[in-house]
Amino acid sequence: MLEIHPSYPALASLIEKYPAHRGSLFQTYNDILLAQQWRDVQVIDLGDCRRGALRGKRPKTATDPESLLHVIPCSLAESISMAWIQNVFSALDNPHSVYLAVVSDDSSIVYYKLSPGIVKPSI
Repeated sequence: MLEIHPSYPALASLIEKYPAHRGSLFQTYNDILLAQQWRDVQVIDLGDCRRGALRGKRPKTATDPESLLHVIPCSLAESISMAWIQNVFSALDNPHSVYLAVVSDDSSIVYYKLSPGIVKPSI
């Protein structure tokens, strides 16, 4: 049924390559593109992590809208290890932070900002 959705062509290669993660990738892509209105959204292959990820920019109304952000979709049912998170950072050339998009069975998404090491929260 995904094949008839307008966003399918952008995701097709990674949905076929990583079918276990197709739901979380599809939901997250549509959320950041349509609901959150990110710009310049790209789908990228994290081969070492065996899944797709997303890269893009927040809307112009956001603080620092030119900053390139990374989103890693996953399912609430998945087990995630520290080694896996380190692999994600390595596969993305060690960005300052990444967002983990946790998709539940009811299609709701919670985003967690992950940074390497201990980072003091902004006040």
